[in-house]
Amino acid sequence: MREDGSLLWAPRAWIGGQWRDAVLLRVGADGHWADVAVGVVAPAEASLLPGPVLPGMVDAHSHAFQRAFAGVAERRTGDHDDFWSWRDRMYDVALRITPAQLRAVAAQLYAELLHGGYTQISEFHYLQHAPDGQPYADPLELSWALAEAASDTGIGLTILPVLYERAGFAEPALRSDQRRFATSADGVLALHRGLRDSHRSLLTAGVAIHSLRAATPAAIARLVAPLGDVPIHIHVAEQTGEVADCLTATGERPIEWLTRHTALDARWQLVHATQSTPEEIVAVARSGAGVVLCPTTEANLGDGLADLPGWLGAGVPLSIGSDSQVTRSWGDELRLVEYGQRLHLRQRNVAASPDQGEPATASRLLERALHGGGVAAGFKRWGLVAGARADLLVIDTTAASLLGIPGSHLLDSLVFSTPGRPFRDVMVGGRWVLCEHRHPREAEIARLFVGAMQELWPG
Repeated sequence: MREDGSLLWAPRAWIGGQWRDAVLLRVGADGHWADVAVGVVAPAEASLLPGPVLPGMVDAHSHAFQRAFAGVAERRTGDHDDFWSWRDRMYDVALRITPAQLRAVAAQLYAELLHGGYTQISEFHYLQHAPDGQPYADPLELSWALAEAASDTGIGLTILPVLYERAGFAEPALRSDQRRFATSADGVLALHRGLRDSHRSLLTAGVAIHSLRAATPAAIARLVAPLGDVPIHIHVAEQTGEVADCLTATGERPIEWLTRHTALDARWQLVHATQSTPEEIVAVARSGAGVVLCPTTEANLGDGLADLPGWLGAGVPLSIGSDSQVTRSWGDELRLVEYGQRLHLRQRNVAASPDQGEPATASRLLERALHGGGVAAGFKRWGLVAGARADLLVIDTTAASLLGIPGSHLLDSLVFSTPGRPFRDVMVGGRWVLCEHRHPREAEIARLFVGAMQELWPG
């Protein structure tokens, strides 16, 4: 791999929502940007980057173990197939995967996500116990498997241990096939402390609540009360069935319940929020909470379409997530979030806002996802700015989808034209983890992944 350099010069870089020319970036000893300057002649001691530069993207919602299930659930054997039938089949993998297999699967996923332009993962981690449901001697056994996978690849990782108490609003406990997920508020707080106090490089921690159906109001309050400024994520309003169940149990819709019964603020991230009303969007906007969209998973599971114009118009922070891992590229996520709206509304460039000086769909979506993703992962600063972690993507302008494209339309083509491998080099925390499209441990990671898959799917 190329030697790490403390001084980098890019011909163009995406800063503050626009392209800036002749950008000098200095990496500090702490792996953060010590200085970012524009309009600078390249000094002799700087490493010259071979293409335009973007900030790394945060994958704000990931279930790493589901990479072992991607492509294995695309057949229907009965009269009906939806999220709930998919979930039951997914549990089969969740009940069998071992810590070693999880590390192998996650490492393959994280390497693929680096190729897809992500440099930080928010892992919504609800797989906690041994296959028989008994706690491991170290309750963080599976968290460490994820952390080791991140270390194997060099990607940043935010682990969000999940509060998961019951199978549904009317259920007192979990089902047998959910036995590996069981946690309490105190247990999640202990997991969070263990992760936080480990001081591992590129590892941070927050917490998550699986969903309103999976956690009691008392447990949610107990979990959130002692937390400081850390991310709090929750699945909410993903499915129409979930909305109906919440209405029956509480008399309120899921997002409505959250806005009325919790102190939503900028720490909170509402994952999916597919089924929303205009009134709920206004209430979330007032709270400062963000929304995490996972368009390829939401499409794969038949969830429906989020109200993208509503969330954008209200100024709610938005981020994106790979979720079930059917796609591992942020370009694919941004493209589908826009295309879904085009199909639904029979319009083009739905996410663009020329009245606000943002006529380019890709630029507006990218900037919102960069800002929202940084907040979702718990970072005060994110992007090519002094004080942010030194992450960047070097665009390969020789990629098939970018050949001959005017520089003013580079982002448009990157998101809306395929195929191609747009990211030549990737830096995380001041270190190159991909160089000339290659990861140094790619073959070893792939070999271990194939072995894990053969164990999980014999024959």
